[in-house]
Order: sequence, then C-alpha cells, then structure tokens
Amino acid sequence: MYNLNTDKDQYFYLGKVIKTHGYRGELVFLLEVDDPRAYRDIKMVFINMDQSLVPWFIEEIDLRDDSAVVRLEDVSDPEHARTFLKKELYLPLDKLNKLSGKRFYYHEIVGFSVTDEHHGEIGIVDEILERTEQDLIRIVKGKKEILVPLSDEFIKDIDRKNNILYLDTPAGLIDLYLE
Repeated sequence: MYNLNTDKDQYFYLGKVIKTHGYRGELVFLLEVDDPRAYRDIKMVFINMDQSLVPWFIEEIDLRDDSAVVRLEDVSDPEHARTFLKKELYLPLDKLNKLSGKRFYYHEIVGFSVTDEHHGEIGIVDEILERTEQDLIRIVKGKKEILVPLSDEFIKDIDRKNNILYLDTPAGLIDLYLE
C-alpha cells in the first residue's frame, strides 16, 4: 500500500471518479490534466482510498474529451462501483508526459536556480504557491523570500539540463524583496 501523506511527491493528481456508468460496474473518470488523450492507454491507476493509494488495473477505457468511461478489474457491479465515487486518481510521476520549451510541471522546477534578466541570480525555487487569484513562484535567497507571479510573460526560458529558470520580471518587483 502507498501512503498519500508520505509518498505524494512520487505521484501526480490525474482526476477523480465522478459517477458510475451502466450496469457492469463501469466508472466515469474526470481527467483534470492538460491533455487527457495522453492517458487513453493507461493500464493502471492509483485510487485514494482513505489516504492510501491503492493500485487498480484497467480492463477497458473509453476516452471522451476530458472524461473516460473505465472498467476496473474485479469491479463488475454498480454497488461495488459506487464505493469509488468522489475518489481521487493518481499516477506515478514517470507517467507524466515530458514537456519542453517554457512549459513545465510545478514540481519540476522546485530546486531550480532563478536568474532574472535585470538582477542576475536571485535565488532558488522553493515551491509554487497555488492561489485562486494567481499562482506564485516562491524563491528563497538566504533568509529572504521573493514571490513572483507565475506568468508566461515573465518566464523567458527554462534550462532543464542545468536546472535554471530564467525570468524577466517587471521593474521594481524583485527590489521590493531585496531591500
């Protein structure tokens, strides 16, 4: 069994079970990812059952836009299928599609050095703060914290080989934190 509390950095959130389908115990998964088509051939999914990630083999999957009708191995009736309702779905990080260019997964840039076009090296990405109004890059430089809005217009390049995130922030933003 995999514990979501201790192993969550090894998995990514795929989506959730939103309803049952038919009389054979099928489920409808809502795939909350950028490209659901990338997961049309998955053979297994981890389902969060009370903070434990339980692996389930997939017998059939029928992708429909951002959802999929799925038949899990050993689930053959609606009553058993209902036990999965509202459960979260996860996959191991190695199942993520590789991104290139300026596109990245949040977990991917944690630990990257950050270089700003106007200030040079400004610190290390400590985490991405997901906020309703605007996601933020939390950068740590010594004992100082720098928060930069996560915006395509500020991200100039990502050097995955050398773990460097290149930014071009608005004038004065970095100065607010370094003074």
